[in-house]
Amino acid sequence: MRKIGILFGQENTFPWAFIDRVNEKIKEQGIKDMVAEAVSIDTVEQAKSDEYAVIIDRISQDVPFYRAYLKNAAITGTAVINNPFWWSADEKFFNNALAESIGVPVPKTFILPSSHRPADTDENSFRNMKFPFDWEKMFNTIGFPAYMKPHDGGGWKSVYRVESPEDLWAKHGETENLVMMLQEEINFTEYFRCYALGTDQIHIMQYEPRNPHHLRYVIDGPPVDKKLLDLVEEYCIKLNRALGYDFNTVEFAVRDGIPYAIDFCNPAPDADINSVGQENFDWIVENAADMAIAKAKKYKKGQMNLTWGSFVKDQIETPKAPKKTAPVKKAVKKAPVKKTAAKKATKTNTKAKKASPKAVVSETATAPKPVVKKVAPKKKTATKVAKKKAPAKKAATKTKTAKK
Repeated sequence: MRKIGILFGQENTFPWAFIDRVNEKIKEQGIKDMVAEAVSIDTVEQAKSDEYAVIIDRISQDVPFYRAYLKNAAITGTAVINNPFWWSADEKFFNNALAESIGVPVPKTFILPSSHRPADTDENSFRNMKFPFDWEKMFNTIGFPAYMKPHDGGGWKSVYRVESPEDLWAKHGETENLVMMLQEEINFTEYFRCYALGTDQIHIMQYEPRNPHHLRYVIDGPPVDKKLLDLVEEYCIKLNRALGYDFNTVEFAVRDGIPYAIDFCNPAPDADINSVGQENFDWIVENAADMAIAKAKKYKKGQMNLTWGSFVKDQIETPKAPKKTAPVKKAVKKAPVKKTAAKKATKTNTKAKKASPKAVVSETATAPKPVVKKVAPKKKTATKVAKKKAPAKKAATKTKTAKK
């Protein structure tokens, strides 16, 4: 039996809807040896295989025991979404550096040492750091106002807007042992939050981060230029491919027509119906269910079934050895050989069977539809954003996907 499990904590709407939809799809597809359920953990022994083929992780960032359990499950063959080894290593400052290396615009950013000394350190622990820092260089590069945020945090926790050097130093003192980033402010005209499932399913949502949490997902927002949406989609795919996340959100602030990636290290993103809204909730449940079933079908017991990003894979690929040049041999006169009629080679022109696009129909939305752009890797579908109260085209409720 191939089990699909979801590991979660306090959230209630997404996990149970996900389980129900996966089981419905399993039944619809006539799959006999697959089931979805909430993960149940008893004793965990090192190197012993887990009972789950696939686990969707929604909570291990808050519970270290779960992270250790998932690493053990992954090394014995479970396809854990997201990769617990990469998730443990990843953080936002590195993300920004990686984004620059693949051509995705990000705000100018510096990293700051923690205000308080870490435990078991003294002044000698910092002898390799220059004192004082070249604060003027940072301030001239970043400018004010600016944002200060944890280099490995999330959920908009401990994020400060700073107006001046004095304001920065005062607020930095409140952060205690957190390592913070000082980041340029992007005065945006448009802002997007995008669900990204692998590199072939992108769902773009208009978002207003300055609103209260439950009002941030914009309903019936103004029309958005298709070229801008295409660029946002392209950057989402680039980032997720490099990072190797199966389930992520990416946020963009648009300034002068350029989308700047603001936050793209969200391996357990918000998926609660009360904040994201019915339409976005339906999309993520439907497509996450499809992804989990596809992973379970590909599952190979006892083998590594994790996703790794191109950043890691490109570092560990074995370089091909240069071809050796064979020494030139002197010609030796041989006795004449009796000629044999050569057989005619049979050329096989085998065409790969083209995968039929699989239509994924979202459940009927009960709320007005936001800006939505679904990705088909081979053939892109234009997404139009309807003006409020105008009988213009609404975002499509169907997403076509094709294998890359």
